[in-house]
Amino acid sequence: MEFAKRTLRFGEEIFAALNERKLALESEGRKIWNMSIGTPDFETPQAIREALCEAAMDPESWKYSLRDLPELTQAVSNYYARRYGVSISPDAIMSCYGTQEGCGHLALALCDEGDSVLLPDPCYPVFKAGVLMAGAEPAWYPLNKEHGFLPYLPDIPEETARKAKMMIVSLPSNPVGSVALPDTYRDLVAFAKAYDILIVHDNAYSDIIFTGTPGGSFLATPGAMDIGVEFFSLSKSFNVTGARISFLLGRKDVVDAVRLLRSQIDFGMFIPVQKAAIAALNGPLDNVKAQCELYRQRRDALCGGARAIGWPIPDNMGSMFVWAPVPAHYERSMDFCMDLLDRAGVLCTPGSSFGPHGEGYVRFALVLPPDQIHEALASIQASGILVP
Repeated sequence: MEFAKRTLRFGEEIFAALNERKLALESEGRKIWNMSIGTPDFETPQAIREALCEAAMDPESWKYSLRDLPELTQAVSNYYARRYGVSISPDAIMSCYGTQEGCGHLALALCDEGDSVLLPDPCYPVFKAGVLMAGAEPAWYPLNKEHGFLPYLPDIPEETARKAKMMIVSLPSNPVGSVALPDTYRDLVAFAKAYDILIVHDNAYSDIIFTGTPGGSFLATPGAMDIGVEFFSLSKSFNVTGARISFLLGRKDVVDAVRLLRSQIDFGMFIPVQKAAIAALNGPLDNVKAQCELYRQRRDALCGGARAIGWPIPDNMGSMFVWAPVPAHYERSMDFCMDLLDRAGVLCTPGSSFGPHGEGYVRFALVLPPDQIHEALASIQASGILVP
């Protein structure tokens, strides 16, 4: 049997290859410090769990939801007003089963075969996957160290900009850990208006920022609502990754197009999950703020500890990820990752899996407490892998 040619658009699943090697080492009794996948290890707040359990006991909750509950979209609207100072109508908000699913549906709803989409390089792999599923073409814009790993719009060729249908931006960034400067979003709005481009902003990490200023929303920028949409995820702020709770909001005609597509695919988000999301959005944010400080302690343990053993890893500015340069005596990030796992028992992700400009780096997820990070660094130092 011949399968759809679209399946050939996707490369090797690097995470699967690394996990297979990890399982083999663990079966041999090896200790593994796993910092490859961004799954928070913090506990989900009790009020969120209780809301889901209470809803699950109602027999009516087990029917098709068919739509987002009005109290859910209102809760998102209220949250954006309270947290980001953004006024947005509930009818310009829809739920997604995680931003990963949302990105795929967005591309399918907006892009035709051959359309061009500007993607950050490096970027979260699902951005590229969504574009490829729709038959569109990625047009990479590099995130370089010289520009603080932020979009540098003057370097995007005019021909490329004129051809692009939309542009995906993720700040704070996965994987590079950069945070928007005051002018970043303003410049993006002007760029989008000049070239008639839709800006799609992934707002997953606005509660994990170490610059001393609170994270914001792209949609708070004047003019952003005219040219942009935003994915807003509860996964990292409220530790609900397995529940897959995300929202697409912003320019209403774009949200409506994705909503129409989704109506042909599923029957709406499970009502107990919607109730859990409402509890998160309407609840206090003290735990979210305290959690950011815990992430900062982990960042300091990893980056500062690495520099102390001769590995010059700079501090990330935000997100739960650290972007680390590969030692100069390694040519390929995948080779370094495999050696790091085999020799030191430390698992991270090769930068090459995030795009062409990711080569030469690896990504660490801050999913271990400081004491275990120190253990991992001690194992790295003892392995001698940093020495040519």
